[in-house]
Amino acid sequence: MAKQRRGEIVYKKDICASQEVTPAFLTKILQPLIKAGIVGSQRGVGGGFFLAKLPTEITLLDIIMAEEGPLYINQCLSGEGVCTRDLFCPVHGAWHEIREQMMTTLARYSFQDLIDREGQLPSRNK
Repeated sequence: MAKQRRGEIVYKKDICASQEVTPAFLTKILQPLIKAGIVGSQRGVGGGFFLAKLPTEITLLDIIMAEEGPLYINQCLSGEGVCTRDLFCPVHGAWHEIREQMMTTLARYSFQDLIDREGQLPSRNK
């Protein structure tokens, strides 16, 4: 969908075929994205799905937040007062920092970035 012109509809059967997923699985994946306003849908003859935003406006973080909700790599980060050890736990601060870095990195990659990288060899950064 990200490679189509803005608002151009892609048929469900075409997405299923290109991604090798069942229609039921595709529906399950797209429902949260539609609810989040990332993907739009059009019913009826000629209906299908389209990106509701420009590829430059959609990040990997947006997708994960729509599909999974807030990112918590450890339960102690899921809310204030959840962890009774957060004030003295030597790992709590590290988990928090790792979570923030992960969210920052995911927010840095837009769909357009991924389109631009398609076909390139993966980076070997360590």
